[in-house]
Amino acid sequence: MIEFIFTISFLKKLKKVFGKKNALVVLDFLEDLKKNPNKGKTLTHIGDIQIKEIKYNSFRFYFIVSKNSLKLVLKDDLKDLLIKFVDLSKKNDQQEVINKIKDLLIQKDLEYF
Repeated sequence: MIEFIFTISFLKKLKKVFGKKNALVVLDFLEDLKKNPNKGKTLTHIGDIQIKEIKYNSFRFYFIVSKNSLKLVLKDDLKDLLIKFVDLSKKNDQQEVINKIKDLLIQKDLEYF
């Protein structure tokens, strides 16, 4: 079973950028990760946590997962996977947001669970 967690700051930013109605469309797009959990580009690792991004139009959505869980390639073998969405950005803010996420993970201010 794949479970999503959204940080409060992520949901607030999503609503601010997309509005209520379009935010639901984006959340439906992100739900596609339940069908294909290996989707998205791996950006970096902090310990056993992977920072990944998935693109939607000109936006990037950043999420973290345990890299040990993603080693399971076959969907049928996947028992438990927690995906935590933490931030979003446009292309021009990408590196700044990635660095912020990395810093929070290193300082343990952004817990995986």
